[in-house]
Amino acid sequence: LLHLKDFPLMSEVNGNTIYSNLDSEPSTPLSSDKSIVLQDGTLRVKKKLGLVSGTALIVGTMIGSGIFISPKGVIAGSGSVALSMIIWLACGVISLFGALSYAELGTMITKSGAEYAYLLEAGKSMPKWIAPVPAFLFSWVSVFVLKPCLFAVIALSFGIYAVEPFYDGCEPPASLIKLVSVLCICLVAAVNCYSVTLATKVQNFFTLAKLLAVCVIVVGGFIKIFQGHTEYINEGFEDTARDPSAIALAFYDGLWAYDGWNNLNYATEELQNPFVNLPRAIMLGIPLVTICYLLTNLSYLAVMSKETLLASNAVAATWGQEILGAASVMIPIFVALSTFGAANGSCFTGGRLVYAAAREGHLPEVFSYIHVKKATPLPSLLLTTFVAIMMMIPGDIFSLIDFFSFAAWMFYGATMASVLILRYTRPNAPRPYKVPIMIPILVLIVSVYLVLAPIIQQPRIEFFYATLFILSGLLFYIPFVLLNFKIGLLGPFTTFLQCVLEVAPSKYAPPE
Repeated sequence: LLHLKDFPLMSEVNGNTIYSNLDSEPSTPLSSDKSIVLQDGTLRVKKKLGLVSGTALIVGTMIGSGIFISPKGVIAGSGSVALSMIIWLACGVISLFGALSYAELGTMITKSGAEYAYLLEAGKSMPKWIAPVPAFLFSWVSVFVLKPCLFAVIALSFGIYAVEPFYDGCEPPASLIKLVSVLCICLVAAVNCYSVTLATKVQNFFTLAKLLAVCVIVVGGFIKIFQGHTEYINEGFEDTARDPSAIALAFYDGLWAYDGWNNLNYATEELQNPFVNLPRAIMLGIPLVTICYLLTNLSYLAVMSKETLLASNAVAATWGQEILGAASVMIPIFVALSTFGAANGSCFTGGRLVYAAAREGHLPEVFSYIHVKKATPLPSLLLTTFVAIMMMIPGDIFSLIDFFSFAAWMFYGATMASVLILRYTRPNAPRPYKVPIMIPILVLIVSVYLVLAPIIQQPRIEFFYATLFILSGLLFYIPFVLLNFKIGLLGPFTTFLQCVLEVAPSKYAPPE
């Protein structure tokens, strides 16, 4: 195992000599522009996320391609204009309630990793042999399926819309779309590996770009409304769906568009003053996204009828053709910018989950190391990138997301249960932010419904396979975590990666 002293380039930071636990004299933590060195010679990630960057991460990962491409799923399930708007608002409220519950956990448990860290903490009240199982299974599914799959889907959306303007009137080659998507993944990964500061600046810029795109759509639609084009909006509750399963599917589509409300919790250790900025960023970001979604849908309905909207596979593009004419080419560009920003946020948070899981011994330790100069979790980011690229190989990765989407809400529900468990097992623990108890209970009920509804109403063998995959994580948990079995070649492999990537061990340090 290599420590800081073994890296000559890190013998000084801004002219200050660094002493590690291998040196003859003790040291106090030193801070550079890039990293913080602790007394035992390990590194700590630098807090580079402020309130603006934290809010941008939430907004930037929530607003991806969904609101520009497929709001038709909500109106298809709801059947009416009025109910579809109510569902969009309800999805925003559910997301806000879930995020506020996460804010309590994130200010109480300031480790990065979001659900992983919270499930691990809540599990401490269980027998020792089973305590880490929920957190391990979450990391198993998220590291190897959910996070890289989402990263790949977002990058694929970028590839589709980046290529589309060059193939007006015909279908772009699938191989070209995938090539551009892989280039997007690699570029985003390079940015995140190079600098946390650069990654946050990219996130801030593309968040502004996608908000500009939303503003263009909203302004265009409201001009139509002020001109008296309200005939489609005035349909109200006409043709409202009566089938609960159809309405449930509408909620699935709406909540999919809101997904990402928990992403700031993956980087709590890099957030400045998390006790204050985490709940503030949530209270700023999610209502902003909710307002954007409501206004954008009103704009769509000011221009298109329900029938036109349901017939469109890319609602924003259809809207652009109706309003912008020849300038409608701007819409694919806006969507590409939006998806690139979402891909950046997905890579950022995905890497932090791998980093957190490895630090707890649920993945090889080397994935918890950070770059000695850049203080970025380089190995964990590279693993996320590699798995995401592998996800591009199958013909249809969207179906994989469908089969595992219920798993995401399974773990959201488990995290809501963690709020209740910790209220009971650690009632006197400091909670800088405390959510009303009914909020996590409500989100837990919604989570249970969203997990069970598709299985009961539309049972498919794929749900069984997905459940088997989740449980198959136990085949790795028992020997490598519970029995602590070590692979002999892992030590030399770790040292090799340290030399090649210039990474060293890191440690969690509570916020001051």
